[in-house]
Amino acid sequence: MLTLARLGRLGMAVGMAAVLATGLATSAQAATGTIQYFDVNGQEFRITNPPDNVCLTLRVRAAQIDNETNKSVDVYLGTACNTFVTNLPPGRGVSSVGGPQSVRVIG
Repeated sequence: MLTLARLGRLGMAVGMAAVLATGLATSAQAATGTIQYFDVNGQEFRITNPPDNVCLTLRVRAAQIDNETNKSVDVYLGTACNTFVTNLPPGRGVSSVGGPQSVRVIG
């Protein structure tokens, strides 16, 4: 038969597991939609449902970037989200800003 102390520890362990599982499930946030960008030749690239607050390196230097997500996107010249260029609110785009190479969704 379980003692009261042992039963209490078991209940606490189950409770902590539930808190950890819930916390981990809600911590990964992402924008809904697409960051669409084009190279100098007009070839299209897309990032679908990009994660929040993660630096994303673009596959090519972008001649144009369109934010088709539900969150703001910061645009950077460097590949490691350095040298800030501009912020794009949802539904906005920009071209001819020096060939940005990375973006970050502001969550």
